[in-house]
Amino acid sequence: MRSTRIAVSAVMLGALALPVLSATTASAVPTAASAVPASSCHNLPPLPYEVHTQAVTIRSKASSKSTALGILYRGHKFSVQKKSGNWLYITDKTTGVKGWVSGTYVYRDVRMCLD
Repeated sequence: MRSTRIAVSAVMLGALALPVLSATTASAVPTAASAVPASSCHNLPPLPYEVHTQAVTIRSKASSKSTALGILYRGHKFSVQKKSGNWLYITDKTTGVKGWVSGTYVYRDVRMCLD
């Protein structure tokens, strides 16, 4: 009974000491992230446009009441030519359709820069 209690106590102390020891060794090793200056994030090019919903209607004019020309799906390749307000004039490279899509659903992700 006494040896079981000693063994359980040793295991518990080992389990408590392991995270403390690994944390000190991990902090002693310099990481690659600390070697790179944080301001280099601002020098990177902007992120590409992405469809942030399942599908978006491609329209003939920059208006939600204009004629629908096609549908831009999330998996389609497309390029953005110009922007007008919250609307983007795109070319769907998968189908060849050109038209306007809402910037509410097609936009660039925001790059997170930790200074």
